[in-house]
Amino acid sequence: MAVIGLGYVGSCYAAILAERGWHVTGVDTNARLIEELMEGHCRYQEDGLAPLLQAGIVTGRLRVTTDYSAIRAADVVLLAVGTPVRTDGSLMADQLTEACEAVGRHLRAGQLVLVKSTVPPGTTRDLVRPLLERGGLTCGADFRLAFTPERFAEGTALRELRSLPMVVGGMDERATRDAAAFWREALGVEVITQDSPEAAEIVKLADNWWIDLNIALANELAKFCAAFSVDVLDVIAAANTVPKGKGSVNILLPSVGVGGSCLVKDPWMVWDTARRRGVELLTPAIGREVNLGMPEHTAQLIIDALVRGGKDPARCTVAVLGAAFKNNTGDLRATPVEGVVTALEKAGATVRLHDPLVDPFQAEALFGIAPTETLEEAVRDADCVAVMALHQEFAALDFATLPVADSCLVMDGRAYYGKEKIAELRGLGYEYVGVGR
Repeated sequence: MAVIGLGYVGSCYAAILAERGWHVTGVDTNARLIEELMEGHCRYQEDGLAPLLQAGIVTGRLRVTTDYSAIRAADVVLLAVGTPVRTDGSLMADQLTEACEAVGRHLRAGQLVLVKSTVPPGTTRDLVRPLLERGGLTCGADFRLAFTPERFAEGTALRELRSLPMVVGGMDERATRDAAAFWREALGVEVITQDSPEAAEIVKLADNWWIDLNIALANELAKFCAAFSVDVLDVIAAANTVPKGKGSVNILLPSVGVGGSCLVKDPWMVWDTARRRGVELLTPAIGREVNLGMPEHTAQLIIDALVRGGKDPARCTVAVLGAAFKNNTGDLRATPVEGVVTALEKAGATVRLHDPLVDPFQAEALFGIAPTETLEEAVRDADCVAVMALHQEFAALDFATLPVADSCLVMDGRAYYGKEKIAELRGLGYEYVGVGR
């Protein structure tokens, strides 16, 4: 089979399919990326991904190239190129268009094309199909086409690829049947079929729309709880015990904010696509507005706590631990930590940044701050230690030995410290503040 696009998603699929014994050809137009893979370097920090990619290349089950003509030998072609959105939520289809045109020039009769990139409903039918057919073959008669959304989460991708149900919706019944048969054999997972590619396209959008909106609810609930000096985590734990539908109430957790490549764009993709069909949706934009405001809210919690402690924020140093958008990843895409740093610097604070998982050059380019090499360097004489991502490296942090300033503040942006831990911190002389805590 062939995987078109060796970004984060495409690399995960190429690696897992090669591990399961498939002969995979990975195609990407980025020659430097191909060189890195051939040299044994993986630029994506996903647990287990680098050794899987290397094993596939060494054994010959995974071949990587910039040459699209290599796809002719494949029975299945998986499109996994980037699909960013513009500020108005509309799809930037340049990468997808280029890939489809290139694939179309090399398609042969009998191949199955699977679209994995997240797209607005109707894209597989109205954009991908005609672009592929420019090569001279006809969808349905000569090749099959189906949409099958990417659904795994960063940090747990390989585990979820081996277990999550796969969703497929083909251009016709045969395409759906063939796509379902492929995933059952390729990954050994449950397959959920849909009546059309549009239905499968919406499944992915619905997942991320729900997640973003649920986090927005948690973030507003956190603000509500704080107004009454109530711990939001206690409220969420109790609220989530109510049976509802086939499960229970499931309020997610509040935090410094939402980041990554999917949750920040997919709700806007929903909103824009609906608007183009004459449907005005409110919740995608509302969820985005709430979550976009959380970095500044978090920074203000730090500033207010410093002031309450008799300190001038403009004379304070804040050590930010964790620059990535979530725990245990080095991904800086749309990280909410950027907004926190910007707001703190606007208030005059000195910010130091430490994250052992991120690329230091990327971090300096994004934040305008060169990350410190060591934790000790970051926290020395700091007036606040802001835990923005609780990486494993920070999980066993010994606050008793940190060389911080007197009456140092601990800001819990995504650590979710329990009450015993909070009591321990206060016993060591720290002040504590969290989102809704």
